[in-house]
Amino acid sequence: MNNKVYVVTGANSGLGFETAKALAEQGSRVVLLSRSADKGQEALEAIFKATKNDQLDLFTVDLTSQASIRETGQAILSKYSVIDTLVNNAGTWISKHTLTEDGVDTLFAVNHLAYVLMSHLLYPALRQSPDGRIVCVASDSHFQFKINYDDLNLTKNYHGLRAYAQSKGANVMFVSELHKRKTEENISTYAIQPGLVKTDIGVKRTNWLHALAWKIRRSGGVSPAEGALCQIFCASAPEAQGQSGLYWDKCKPKPSAKYTYIEADRVRLWEQCLEMCRIEDFFQR
Repeated sequence: MNNKVYVVTGANSGLGFETAKALAEQGSRVVLLSRSADKGQEALEAIFKATKNDQLDLFTVDLTSQASIRETGQAILSKYSVIDTLVNNAGTWISKHTLTEDGVDTLFAVNHLAYVLMSHLLYPALRQSPDGRIVCVASDSHFQFKINYDDLNLTKNYHGLRAYAQSKGANVMFVSELHKRKTEENISTYAIQPGLVKTDIGVKRTNWLHALAWKIRRSGGVSPAEGALCQIFCASAPEAQGQSGLYWDKCKPKPSAKYTYIEADRVRLWEQCLEMCRIEDFFQR
């Protein structure tokens, strides 16, 4: 056992499952987060069967609910005083514009604000690790659309593709801004691009036309196991240690979209997201 503790959101399927399994194969303690207790338990049992690693734990969380995220985050902290890596992996793609109980566009809430809030909640344990890492699964789709700072909920111009691209751009900017603001040398942040992966993200909460388009498009993608390689690398590889605040693809840093480098916009988005999550001090000093 290597005694490291990894927390993976959306660990019951797809990229999250493959990430959790690979980390378990390294002999780590892996904390799986799943919306469904049943599906989470099935994933845990499958990982144990494949790896024989019994250092597995499961928490349920509804990433559309900030109350649920806070409850789960506190439960994790009460059990783990040191966390080595948080992998913000869970994501969704939604055709219809809907708002969460917190009044936030559901896609933005799951794909981005959940990353911000969970990172904030677990930061006290991450800073206790000699090599604390926060990995956020972004996407090259962020190159397609810029962020609508005046209407993050996209109430006036919603489209699933636009909303998804905006959330992924926000991931990249969050990682960069967090890197800039953190004071701990032992904390590193990573945004990663998994590529086109054969998952069900485009069929779960989409209309029939979007579901059909995704099924056709994903046929040219890679398997979840291959798609997860970059986030596994950034989460655990010694070679990635300290390479903080960058955007990664195929286990190497690369430039993100030009708008993600605009400092004033990164600051604006950071402040907006903290306000939406009701976070007064991200670093909990």
